[in-house]
Amino acid sequence: MKSEKVGQRIKAFMAEKEIDMDELVRRTELSPEFLHSVVEQNVYPSLGPLLKIARALEVRLGTFLDDQMSKDPLVMRRAERKNELSMLRGRDKPVDLKFYSLGKGKSDRHMEPFYVEILPESAEEKHLSSHEGEEFIVVQQGEVEVIYGDETYRLGEGDSIYYNSIIPHCVSCLGETLAAIYAVVYIPR
Repeated sequence: MKSEKVGQRIKAFMAEKEIDMDELVRRTELSPEFLHSVVEQNVYPSLGPLLKIARALEVRLGTFLDDQMSKDPLVMRRAERKNELSMLRGRDKPVDLKFYSLGKGKSDRHMEPFYVEILPESAEEKHLSSHEGEEFIVVQQGEVEVIYGDETYRLGEGDSIYYNSIIPHCVSCLGETLAAIYAVVYIPR
C-alpha cells in the first residue's frame, strides 16, 4: 500500500466523523507535527501511532491496510503476499520495516497478522512505541532485538516473544542482514 492512500483514508475518516486535526491530536496524544507528516506529507508511521490513529477514528487498523471485503476462511499463499506498507522513521529516511498483511481480505478480524521484513536500517534509530493490546512475534529469519520497557531481548530463528503492547517497545534487526518475523497484533475494542 502506498503511504498516500493511508493519508487519504485518514483524511476521509476525519471528514466523515467531523474530526479536525486539533481533535485528532487530543485523541491520539501524538504531536501536531507528527500527525501532519502522516496525513499531509506521506510519512508512514510505525504500528503504535497508526493504532492510536485508528482508535481515535474508531476504525480497525486493517481499515488502513485493505478494502472492506470479507473471506472466511482466508488463505494467503506465499506467492500472493504483497508489501502492503513500509515504515519510514521520517521523511527522506530509508525504509526500515516492510509489512505484508496476512489478514487482508477478512474484514471481521480481531487480530492483525503480518509477515515483516526488518532491515538493518531499523537498528540506527530505535524509537519505543506503545498502544493497547498484545503482540506475538516469531523470528523466521536472522536475529532480532526487542526492547520491552527496561529489558532487551535478543531473539534468533524460531524464538518467539508475546507481550502486552501498552509497555513501550521496539523491534529491530540485529546485524547486517535482513531479519524476518511473523507478528500478530491484537487490539481490543
